[in-house]
Amino acid sequence: MTLKRRHALALLGGTLLARPALAQTREFIDSAKRKISLPAQVSRVFVAGPPASVLAYVLAREAMVGWIRQPSPAEKEFLAASARYLPETGRLTGRGDTVSLERLLAAKPDLVLDFGSTTDTYISLADRVQSQTGIPYVLIDGRFANTGQSLKLAAGMLGRQQRGAALAAYADKTFATVDEVIARVPADKRPRVYLARGPEGLETGARGSINTEIIERVGAINVVEGLGGRGNIATASLEQIIAWQPDVVVTMDRAFFESVKSKPGWDQVRAVKEGKVFLAPSLPWGWIDAPPSLNRLIGLRWLLQAFHPAEARLDLRADTRAFYDLFYGVAPSDAQLDRLLGER
Repeated sequence: MTLKRRHALALLGGTLLARPALAQTREFIDSAKRKISLPAQVSRVFVAGPPASVLAYVLAREAMVGWIRQPSPAEKEFLAASARYLPETGRLTGRGDTVSLERLLAAKPDLVLDFGSTTDTYISLADRVQSQTGIPYVLIDGRFANTGQSLKLAAGMLGRQQRGAALAAYADKTFATVDEVIARVPADKRPRVYLARGPEGLETGARGSINTEIIERVGAINVVEGLGGRGNIATASLEQIIAWQPDVVVTMDRAFFESVKSKPGWDQVRAVKEGKVFLAPSLPWGWIDAPPSLNRLIGLRWLLQAFHPAEARLDLRADTRAFYDLFYGVAPSDAQLDRLLGER
């Protein structure tokens, strides 16, 4: 019985599969204002999707029952040894959701954690899964601007308040640094940016999308307009990109980054002609999105230095090492930093 997000309510309408009630519980109110009974101590966490994987890993990796998919060898290099080989559990939300109720129950989690949207669709799914399995299902707000607050809320739920406070302080300081730098950059000096997704670079994010909000948050101007609705992933034509004439192109796709100069027509794009194409680091998670989670905090610093180097004056190597140590529990070597930061 697969939990497809769009059809979850119909598929979960059968026999009650609830676990016996736990003797010692505590009340928790999640980001969707849902009142949930949690065990007094949380020691097993099932993550619902990719953003929640990052949140659970940075707060309480020892409590994770598994990854939604096995990390690749390249990703494992930047993960703490204790979490590299957790089993693959599948995902409950988003495209490609693959978890059956039986598989969820077999993992014996104390709770299911989701991090991202708290709209009615996700509330309905959370309520029904919780009702049918007896497993508490917690929704934490994944909006970028609420990162610090959400970290503290999730940490309280997991019983990791001290860790959550340290991570939230880092997040709040990072956003404050961004604001301080942007304030010193005149409006007419802020770059016009195109986010190139996929090997052809034609998939992108509209203004206000979760995929491009990090670019807009550092004071850059997303050139994409008139494609789909606000917040949508869209497909642009090369003609449109040439007409927009971005000052900078940011990509997460190495194939596109390595081939863009030889792709027919791309030499007419100012950013390509002037060598201002940036390949965002992507290990163990993307610095722009992929997924849109806490991994974007170091992406803020990277973009700030890339777009406003004179005003930012960041030591990106030191910042990267500090972030990976605090959030991921690993200390990148000089050679690893070279690989993470060396491409432009």
